[in-house]
Amino acid sequence: MKWMLFILVAGWLAAQPSVAKAQVIQIDGSSTVFPVTEAVAEEFQKSKKGKVKVTVGISGTGGGFKKFCRGETDISDASRPILKQEIDACKGSGVEFFELPVAYDALTVIVNPKNDWAPSMTVAELKKIWEPSAQGKVTTWNQIRPNWPNAPLKLFGAGADSGTFDYFTEAIVGKAKSSRGDFTASEDDNVLVQGVANDRNALGFFGFAYYIENQKKLKAVAIDGGKGPVAPSAKTVEDGTYQPLSRPIFIYVSKKAIAKPEVKEFVEFYLKNAPTLVKEVKYVALPAKAYTLGLEHIQKGKIGTVFGGEAEVGVKIDDLLKREAKF
Repeated sequence: MKWMLFILVAGWLAAQPSVAKAQVIQIDGSSTVFPVTEAVAEEFQKSKKGKVKVTVGISGTGGGFKKFCRGETDISDASRPILKQEIDACKGSGVEFFELPVAYDALTVIVNPKNDWAPSMTVAELKKIWEPSAQGKVTTWNQIRPNWPNAPLKLFGAGADSGTFDYFTEAIVGKAKSSRGDFTASEDDNVLVQGVANDRNALGFFGFAYYIENQKKLKAVAIDGGKGPVAPSAKTVEDGTYQPLSRPIFIYVSKKAIAKPEVKEFVEFYLKNAPTLVKEVKYVALPAKAYTLGLEHIQKGKIGTVFGGEAEVGVKIDDLLKREAKF
């Protein structure tokens, strides 16, 4: 009887409609790009009514590229262009990719709201603080300007796997990853927010969206790149006056992954909805033609990067759109 019961139960189970598992899109990388990608992922998942799950990690641009070039993720968020060694790693694993700019960011230098002495700083002053030779030597505010207080300089910044760290050091010190090491570092921008918010003598840097989200407990420093102090804002990014800390941010999409219908649909959804969602998370949207061009690159299979594996500071989106991608 038991075997008959087993056959009946097995037959009943086989006759039931199967519950399809949700398709999964895996994304990792920049914490700066995270707010944009997270917003897109949420809207996309709603539109798919549970049929597709999008996971978004924040291991930093460098950490994200390591996973991406090993073929572990479908999409990599990046707050700087892919570098030569990362391109080589992708080639070694047979990972081809599309490079898609999705927004502009104003990398923001921030201080505690109780800081009433440093409303602005020059690029030279920031270099004096952050260059490698400053380690253990430039430790008080009055070493930057004599009329600033003789108070300890507490520094917070992006971690070594962060594209924000790479871009900031390239723009301010003159060489990517060239920095003092005696500061509190994290790939998680929320850690940096809390560090600066809780210390009157703190100074840090991260993406504009994190500043806007926390502006009640932080204060942005205007940056003097040689033409007078300019505060970070959507307007100063768009008109090109916030330099040298304005930068494009990207997603990189695996060519193999985009062959999957759900990934292709997600990327197309991303580019079509980015103008609205980028503004919602307080970054600066690109011109409409940038998103249209990204869609064309996917349709035509135009893989590769327009940067050639090198870091660039102060590049304007109109210039990028004229370049041809190479792999």
